[in-house]
Amino acid sequence: QVQLVESGGGLVQPGGSLRLSCAASGSILSINTMAWYRQAPGKQRELVARITSGGSANYADSVKGRFTISRDNAKNTVYLQMNSLKPEDTAVYYCNAVVWVIGSWSFDDYWGQGTQVTVSG
Repeated sequence: QVQLVESGGGLVQPGGSLRLSCAASGSILSINTMAWYRQAPGKQRELVARITSGGSANYADSVKGRFTISRDNAKNTVYLQMNSLKPEDTAVYYCNAVVWVIGSWSFDDYWGQGTQVTVSG
């Protein structure tokens, strides 16, 4: 009913930048929060950044001052601008959206399939 498609991952050298995008599509009535999570090999998935429909954002301490989350409500799209990347930022990055699907009775969680970000060089 809802699809989240991420793009923008890749290989970048330390200190470089990448911009991730995630577009939500389907039978969407409303989107509450949108967020980016990441999971490194052998580690649990962790929250990177979250943004409300009104634009309020919060970040993991490890990325504060380097990453910026934003969203375009008209396009049902969330972005993550990642600057000053470090090798420890290497992970699969997942998009998350809390969506009210047309015809449903509540908000539900939806996830993208993930995009690999590798910081090396």
